[in-house]
Amino acid sequence: MSTLTQKTASAAVLFALGSALAMAQVPAHAADTKMEKCYGVALKGKNDCKAGAGTTCAGTAKVDYQANSWKSVPAGTCVKTESKTSPTGFGQLEEFKAKS
Repeated sequence: MSTLTQKTASAAVLFALGSALAMAQVPAHAADTKMEKCYGVALKGKNDCKAGAGTTCAGTAKVDYQANSWKSVPAGTCVKTESKTSPTGFGQLEEFKAKS
């Protein structure tokens, strides 16, 4: 194999690896426009992100149906998904104050 061919092959492998790593860092909801953020439907520790003050992100919801944590769901299904803390009884497209 010539030096030029080896360099081309190495560059192709590095490009493919870099592309794969870049894609892995894109959140699922951003990569797939057929998904939406749904607040108040994630179970404890099963949220995709945002779980209020003092939390870091995915998997940090402290309780089931936490009003300020979201789960990525198929577009159009959020407001049809049960939420025991939501004023409507269903998931919300934005954070909300949990009913008591």
